[in-house]
Amino acid sequence: MEWVRGETVGFGTFSTVSVATNTRDSGDFPAIMAVKSSDSYGAASLSKEKSVLDSLGDCPEIVRCYGEDLTVENGEKMHNLLLEYASRGSLATHVKKLGGEGLPESTVRRHTGSVLRGLRHIHAIGFAHCDIKLGNILLFNDGAVKIADFGLARRVDGDLTPSKKSVEIRGTPLYMAPESVNENEYGSAADVWALGCAVVEMFSGKTAWSVKEGSHFMSLLIRIGVGDELPKIPEMLSEEGKDFLLKCFVKDPEKRWTAEMLLNHSFVAVDLEDYHREDFVVKFKEEEKVLMSPKCPFEFHDWESFTSDSHTSLDSPVERLGSLVSGSSPDWSVGGSWVTVR
Repeated sequence: MEWVRGETVGFGTFSTVSVATNTRDSGDFPAIMAVKSSDSYGAASLSKEKSVLDSLGDCPEIVRCYGEDLTVENGEKMHNLLLEYASRGSLATHVKKLGGEGLPESTVRRHTGSVLRGLRHIHAIGFAHCDIKLGNILLFNDGAVKIADFGLARRVDGDLTPSKKSVEIRGTPLYMAPESVNENEYGSAADVWALGCAVVEMFSGKTAWSVKEGSHFMSLLIRIGVGDELPKIPEMLSEEGKDFLLKCFVKDPEKRWTAEMLLNHSFVAVDLEDYHREDFVVKFKEEEKVLMSPKCPFEFHDWESFTSDSHTSLDSPVERLGSLVSGSSPDWSVGGSWVTVR
């Protein structure tokens, strides 16, 4: 594939995202793509993400990968991952521009159905995404909604499942499930919990967990992992929506509904396929008059995605939580996040 790098639209700890133009007259690849690039320090992460995407294959609700490439730019070798470009950006950007109002429930239902179909496919192949949130759900001009950024994804079977005796932080704190905090479990059930948090944020315009500015992440993890408190369910949501979220916010992952089960819930029974695509696109274009399309298809917000790992022996959730505030704990304010270039 022959392509030219355009403007940089976002950057993270080890990678950058740029617009890429396909210079070869071929119908095999789109004219415009997103290229995720890193030097040697982030090369392993990009290779892993490509491997996950290759394993998942084609799914209409998952961002496509067109391949990888090596380039030499300014004397430095760059590793590049060529991805489907979402011109409308992420749901995080879209919701933020609404000024805290949230999306109409009918729209939330459609988006939720799309994400659930993507999760059903991911889980059926034997993976967990591990970082479901609005910043990783992308919008396309034709009305499609797709899951992106598989940099933290992992297999959930066999020897690749982490030991419960090790300390691992994977994902974004505001979306973490109780079993991830307490037991170091990052499976498909944790993705469902995170989806519930995303649904709350889509509808209300606010995160599912209310946190005070400047508060330590440990206080949030204690609320998630200890006691009976659940994320706040919006009062204005329909009874169907509230019941849907209660199925997501079950503390015991064994009793939490799966993506397959949730696809049969009445909250998402009327899904995107039941709407005329042309009418849906018209609504998108009307919204564009107020909500300008963001430049970056990979924008994240506060308390971002992070992955860390150690092998300290832990015998209880209390010890695990305590270890997260030790001297070796990560700085959660500067995790592996993406920042939009203005």
